[in-house]
Amino acid sequence: MFGRLRDLLFSGSAQVDQGRRLQLAAAAVLVEAASMDGHVDPVEKLRITQVLARHFTLSDAEAAELLAEARQLAAQSVELSGFAKTIKDGFDFDDRIRMIEMLWDVAYADGQLHDYEANLVRRIAGLIHVPDQDAGAARKRVMARLGIQ
Repeated sequence: MFGRLRDLLFSGSAQVDQGRRLQLAAAAVLVEAASMDGHVDPVEKLRITQVLARHFTLSDAEAAELLAEARQLAAQSVELSGFAKTIKDGFDFDDRIRMIEMLWDVAYADGQLHDYEANLVRRIAGLIHVPDQDAGAARKRVMARLGIQ
């Protein structure tokens, strides 16, 4: 199963659906963000499903399936750079900013921002070439949307 997911994500083959690779990469990074504090709460799983459904226009069932696949992929991965490269190469600048918003949304899902979660978002922003100013603005938009001061 992991081999199929890895091939889907990292294959350069024309047979591989670019959209699905982007979805898996984004979902895997979101899973990493949720797990940075040592565990993934049900509220974080729900938030990941919601942001995936909203961003990729998926049904709840499709987003849940994508999350399940991404959790397997993230569990087997030792680095984020492959996911980040897929996102950087496949998303335009506005989508990369939305990716940072999705990460902040997941990081705040359990009501607490852990230092490791914040660090991960900053690292991903750098890897996908989102400047600090834009990443900070994305964070502020998410905080305002969630009613966090």
